[in-house]
Amino acid sequence: MNQHRQSTIDAHEPPAWANTAAVVTGASSGIGAQIAIALAVAGTSHVLIHYRKNSIGAENTALAVRNLGAKTTLLQGDLSLSADADRLVEQAWGAVPEIQTWVNNAGADVLTGAAGKLDFESKFELLWRVDVQGTIRLARKVAARMQAQKSTHRPPSMAFIGWDQAPRGMEGDAGQMFGPIKAAVMAFAASLAQTLAPQIRVNTIAPGWIQTAWGESTSNYWDERAREQSLMGRWGRPEDVAAAVVYAANPDHTFVTGQVVEVNGGWNRTF
Repeated sequence: MNQHRQSTIDAHEPPAWANTAAVVTGASSGIGAQIAIALAVAGTSHVLIHYRKNSIGAENTALAVRNLGAKTTLLQGDLSLSADADRLVEQAWGAVPEIQTWVNNAGADVLTGAAGKLDFESKFELLWRVDVQGTIRLARKVAARMQAQKSTHRPPSMAFIGWDQAPRGMEGDAGQMFGPIKAAVMAFAASLAQTLAPQIRVNTIAPGWIQTAWGESTSNYWDERAREQSLMGRWGRPEDVAAAVVYAANPDHTFVTGQVVEVNGGWNRTF
């Protein structure tokens, strides 16, 4: 009887994402762009798209989101700068009165472009300033604003992007560089989940080998390794990561917090 009553109540509730707003940092391309699009597909009413300098990419993401029926707002800022983080938060809550979903996706690209030619220490320093210090600084500011807003929806959520191999370790410069960086982000997210529950849900999505710009042009060795280390026998796609973010952020999933969701097609232990 109770189950029937609950299903009857749920049937008359508005869709989970109706009249909600979401912010995705680093949404001008790659995984971030796909997260923004996936949130619009899920029914988010207003998607705020952050970018650092790729304004054309951000506009393209916004166009795709608007074509799905959601409103968009573009937010520019360098997350390594405290002043920009402050401005980003103010602009976000200036555009919408309440934010249901915040996705901390932005990170420094040290694999392609000019940064790809830097030495190990310079790359690590850049990653630390953007991915760790910048993400933590911004997330704490966002958490404070989420706690202060008078929510009319289910508990808001925050998502972080980790790395499936950070807890395990990987050989070489890439492992020594990304491992500590993403492990720090994942540890912070876990502690933030403990701090903010039950008012705000916090989860980490930990991708494996995802075919973004670097994966599309990498060597045969890395292409083969990415495919063979997945039980599904293929690279992951940005859309795969976006689907996991949408699952964790879904306002109906009020019992999902403090989790690490690996998106790697299943780790192939025979590799």
